[in-house]
Amino acid sequence: MQHIFREYDIRGIFEKDLNQQVVFGIGALLGKHILDSAPTPKVHIGYDARTHSPQLFEWLSLGFKSVGIEVFNLGLVPTPVAYFVAFNTIDSITCPNSVMITGSHNPPQYNGFKITINKAPFYGEQIRALGAKLPEMLKNLESKATLESADSKTSTPTKLNALEHYIAYLTKHFSSLQNFPYPIAVDCGNGVGSVGIEQVLKNLNINYTPLFFTPDGTFPNHHPDPSEEENLHDLKAKMKEENLPIGIAFDGDADRLALLTSHYNYKGDELAILFAKDMKRHFLSPIVIGEVKCSQVMYDEINKIGKAVMYKTGHSNLKVKLKELNAHLAAEMSGHLFFNDRYFGYDDAIYASLRALELFLHYSPSEMEAFMHSLPRLYSTDEEKIHTTEEQKFATINALKSALQTPPSDFPHIKDVIDIDGLRVIFDNGWGLIRASNTTPVLVTRFEATSQDDCENYRNHLLALLKKVQDSHKN
Repeated sequence: MQHIFREYDIRGIFEKDLNQQVVFGIGALLGKHILDSAPTPKVHIGYDARTHSPQLFEWLSLGFKSVGIEVFNLGLVPTPVAYFVAFNTIDSITCPNSVMITGSHNPPQYNGFKITINKAPFYGEQIRALGAKLPEMLKNLESKATLESADSKTSTPTKLNALEHYIAYLTKHFSSLQNFPYPIAVDCGNGVGSVGIEQVLKNLNINYTPLFFTPDGTFPNHHPDPSEEENLHDLKAKMKEENLPIGIAFDGDADRLALLTSHYNYKGDELAILFAKDMKRHFLSPIVIGEVKCSQVMYDEINKIGKAVMYKTGHSNLKVKLKELNAHLAAEMSGHLFFNDRYFGYDDAIYASLRALELFLHYSPSEMEAFMHSLPRLYSTDEEKIHTTEEQKFATINALKSALQTPPSDFPHIKDVIDIDGLRVIFDNGWGLIRASNTTPVLVTRFEATSQDDCENYRNHLLALLKKVQDSHKN
């Protein structure tokens, strides 16, 4: 059971991991946490398009209400709406706590909970501590009888039309996009992104071509993960077919964004450069937080006009660091973008997509592409995953760190080792990263250098040393 309590959220397979008793217990424990630590004994709950999300909503609500927490039903919404309500008064309701029921970009059988308490992510040790308390909670439940008793004593959660407020906010905030000069294509991948973006596009009279706007938790057209190139095939084909210069894609719950122009697919760290330059144009000296997988080009370019800070991967980590430093923006390679400038400091791909469209009010798509091609050319590998076990992954990183202190004689010269999240090894002409995933039993690698030969050289040597470390642990 403990495997469902991840670093950033709670996630598992419906009914196998997330059954009635478990979900009820999670709701009750979260409710007790709110009673102990939050000023308001209330919670907003929204859910994504997965077929089992409404059932999880029922079970989770009963758990909350069993300990005296008032539940507000947000209905079918993108994850950013569940964040939005924690920062805004909606229909005279002020409540800084929310839960989003979502499997994000995972396969259809998965689901889970992204939790915000007191406007801050509930993650890491907090989630693990909750998981540790759950077995005792389940022992105290008289199984079905307890759940049916709770059901009979509680009223239906109050529906709250937060989505309407969210759409009105974005429409007003982005009034400069009225009659946007370029047609665009938008791929929602049958996730819930359309529920948030469609009416805003109509309100602003933006000419858009929709792809897979109907929410469908079976994801019949393609997997809703825009960080994977294969999932952008339909969007690219539609852009080419209809001569559309700009394309946008969302993941399943619309907290990650992909932006494309006719000849370019912008990664999260590249978007961070563009947004930072736009902030500078508005007389801000931008402070931007990147994660350890981001290109050195991002750090170098942003440091020319502001300050770039390297930090851990993970949306919860970046949200907390953003507030701590009062930075303007944080970015992940995968397309999580967190605006603290003109917004509330969480990852909202719908908001980020409209900020991206703002860029095209000042630069044409071809000018944006030309700028990206003018940046220093570095050679990099895609993110690669090496399968391991939950027990071994962090131990392997620690052993590799020790091995790097006395590397083999033919090992490339090491200038520095950054260990804020795994190991980012800085070489003379590039870097290599090996880190343990916080959500799955894998090691994640990425390499970058000023030449293809150096990139391959760093990769080969660092992976060879990793294998040596792993083999020594087996013996």
